[in-house]
Amino acid sequence: MANNPLLNNPALPRFSEISPEHVEAALDELLPQLSREFQTLEKKAEPSWEGLIEPLCQLEETLNLCWSPVAHLNSVANSSALRKSYQTGQKKVVDFSLRLSQSRPLYDALLKMQNGSVWETLDESQRRCIQGRALHAKLAGVGLEAKAKEDFIALSKGLSELETQFSNNVLDATKAYALVLKDKKDSEGLPESLLKVSAQNFKRRFDERKATQERGPWLITLESAVVIPFLENSKRRDLREQVYRAYITRASDGSYDNTPLMSQILQKRQTLARILGYERYADVSLAAKMVQSVDTVLKFEEDLRVAVWERGKAELEELRAFAREAGESEELRHWDLAYWAKRLQEHVLGFKEEELRPYFSLDRVLEGLFTLAKELFAVRIENADGQAPVWHKDVRFFKMFDGGGQHLASFYLDPFSRPENKRGGAWMNECLSRVEKKGKITSPVAYLVCNFTPPAGDTPSLLTFQEVLTLFHEFGHGLQHMLTKVRYYDVSGIRGVEWDAVELPSQFMENWCYHRPTLERLARHYKTGEVLPEEYFAKLAREKTFRAASQTLRQIQFALIDLKLHTEFDPFSGRSVFDVQKEVALRTSLLPPLEEDRFLCSFSHIFAGGYAAGYYGYKWAEVMSADAFAAFEEEDLDDEQAVRTIGLRFRNTILAKGGGRHPLEVFIDFRGREPMPDALLRHLGLGA
Repeated sequence: MANNPLLNNPALPRFSEISPEHVEAALDELLPQLSREFQTLEKKAEPSWEGLIEPLCQLEETLNLCWSPVAHLNSVANSSALRKSYQTGQKKVVDFSLRLSQSRPLYDALLKMQNGSVWETLDESQRRCIQGRALHAKLAGVGLEAKAKEDFIALSKGLSELETQFSNNVLDATKAYALVLKDKKDSEGLPESLLKVSAQNFKRRFDERKATQERGPWLITLESAVVIPFLENSKRRDLREQVYRAYITRASDGSYDNTPLMSQILQKRQTLARILGYERYADVSLAAKMVQSVDTVLKFEEDLRVAVWERGKAELEELRAFAREAGESEELRHWDLAYWAKRLQEHVLGFKEEELRPYFSLDRVLEGLFTLAKELFAVRIENADGQAPVWHKDVRFFKMFDGGGQHLASFYLDPFSRPENKRGGAWMNECLSRVEKKGKITSPVAYLVCNFTPPAGDTPSLLTFQEVLTLFHEFGHGLQHMLTKVRYYDVSGIRGVEWDAVELPSQFMENWCYHRPTLERLARHYKTGEVLPEEYFAKLAREKTFRAASQTLRQIQFALIDLKLHTEFDPFSGRSVFDVQKEVALRTSLLPPLEEDRFLCSFSHIFAGGYAAGYYGYKWAEVMSADAFAAFEEEDLDDEQAVRTIGLRFRNTILAKGGGRHPLEVFIDFRGREPMPDALLRHLGLGA
């Protein structure tokens, strides 16, 4: 066991040494040891910080150091063997975690701490730890009687397995689809970047070395990095329809069918809620969020819908008129919207998005991003490749220092798409959290994961502007994790931050991509070093508001479907989840979905990704992020000293306080008042 890379890991995970067989062996060694420690802790159940919280956090951190690398590898280096080991191990981890959260002696000790004299001796972050643990225990069924608790545990285990299966089905269904284009005419309209990656996909899938960007064959998959540019640019309407239908029916039939899983997931969630004494699962979800009322969320979404509805209808009519003038004789269908929206965008803005790729090489964008971080937050980021084990040769490693040279944090960057074994999308996750033990601080470490187009030959990875936004977004999450000043495990960094506030730093960072000085640093031609031509700067600013109402309605639709599935929908009634989708679409969709639309079967955010009854959080946090950026606008974005002063205030509040203070109070600490929606509507060009 001493040689098991998942155990006795004093520093960073030894990714290059981890194999599937290590997983079960490590857990079989570690969990009995932790169980014995927990039994001892439970017997004492001392209602004090040193006697209860510190050892409990240490116990959970020890488990996380073993399990976190496994969960991470399951997302970025998936294989059939690892998946099997992960699923087996997950059951054991869930069992142990439930045991911790459902301990009545520990729960009683937490309540004693809340209601006793010890409470007055604790700081705000410590109190947030205790309140969070007590709430988590309550929602984990700690107060249930024996039979109800048994049912709750069985349901929780079953729910975890279903959510994992849902995620696996989406991954497998996405990988299984293949549209091979062999004729040059079939690729007409596709940008060079897509031709390049689709030829690489063909080589990888079929082990055929003859495929080239110029001659094909080209393999079109259902990864977002492929399917989106295909729908936006393919001149073959019939192929757009084929790909669109495949995309909206992913994981909805055959061996990867998630249709029955959705009903089972919703049934188990509803049953769990009722066992806990709640009427609906949404009430359980919101109990631990910034907004704790379903009615408040519904009013927020409805107010936003009303504000953008007429503008959205006008955008659709504008798109139809443009398509007609351009020679489209058919009525616009779903597979036409992205194509004609891209053509309209090019017409209105006067450029094609692909024209910008040469100006956004990944290395240059990173350099500009790190310079911005230095200017705003007084941190220095240095390349540390080779100083940490990695899971793939393309993974980068960086270290972050303060102005005095003190090491603050580190992060991995896994930037490129690997459809054969890496989950799609982009995310930030924790590797290590900032924790103080015996006067010594553990530096936080983050994972930043994206799915950009990899380099090809002498051409570096070139990003679209949307991918630049994605990188800034995930880096914003990473900043909150890495620049925390909280020293307690439960509320360090993003830990303990209410789910509907956690997107604030990430969305805030996106705003800087439209800041002229920042953009000038990012956008330089990878061959010549030429700055992005003058004409493009104003056009990119206009792009931010292009079809903003349509995009906002789409987000509202997702949020309302999520909320209604977890409030009004009765999963035991025999009704279909797709009925809810259709009902919501009547009020939020400018073009009603197709009868066969099954996008819910791949809606991993709410069925497997932690956003159940919480998808509204994206827009809720966007109100705060826009208002936070407005603080810089109100001073002067061109005043370096003012920007630096506000940036440090942002660092010392939003980024530093993490989960150690309620997010509304943290926002007020930064802004001096509660958030207002005016800035968001203004940024989207939608008025007040």
